[in-house]
Amino acid sequence: MQDPSAASSNPAGTAVISVRGETTLVVDPEVADLYVSLFSRARDRREAYERLSKRNDEVLALIRGYGEAVEQLGSGGITVLPETGKSRDEKIRSYAGSVRLNATVADFSVLGELVAKLSELETATLTGPYWRLRPTSPVHKRARTAAVGEAVARARDYAAALGCEVTGLIELADTGMSDGAPHPQPRMARAAFASQAIGAAEPPSLDLEPQQQTVYANIEARFYATQPDLTATSD
Repeated sequence: MQDPSAASSNPAGTAVISVRGETTLVVDPEVADLYVSLFSRARDRREAYERLSKRNDEVLALIRGYGEAVEQLGSGGITVLPETGKSRDEKIRSYAGSVRLNATVADFSVLGELVAKLSELETATLTGPYWRLRPTSPVHKRARTAAVGEAVARARDYAAALGCEVTGLIELADTGMSDGAPHPQPRMARAAFASQAIGAAEPPSLDLEPQQQTVYANIEARFYATQPDLTATSD
């Protein structure tokens, strides 16, 4: 935010203090993302599609069985591709199908069990969990607010050292807005699980430890201040 009247020149008798405010918060994740890739193969295109569709429905039913513990569930597009041999005649040998599902889990108490069950599915690959915060998490606001408070406190410290006072705000902006510098992103942890044959017994639940997330905020600010009496500090 910027006072247009202050952009070109400073009012008489004022000084300008430019500071940076930053903060780093380390917090627990709010959700975990899982990705399941399903595959099928058959000599007939329709059969490859039907196998894939059936496996897709089975996995969706499994995940939906966890109710509100799964915050979001989505399916990607289904792909069925012909596979040819190495000969020049490009004769189609079989058809391969694939589809990707993603599930966002909010209740971590069921996450280990769900991961164990998904990892046992045949012709499937499980990737995750990816720990993260929701885009609407109040933690982001907390970080921004703390960064602004740090900038104000720093400006007042500089003013006090000079024997003057902060009197108003000229400009407040995210660091890097003008120069295109990248902003740090929260870290995400990943684990990959290959498919296995389904056994007769229930798979053991995995003990998954959520990885804490780092939220970073950095702003730049300019403030008006009264002119310091440098003669009083020159002795």
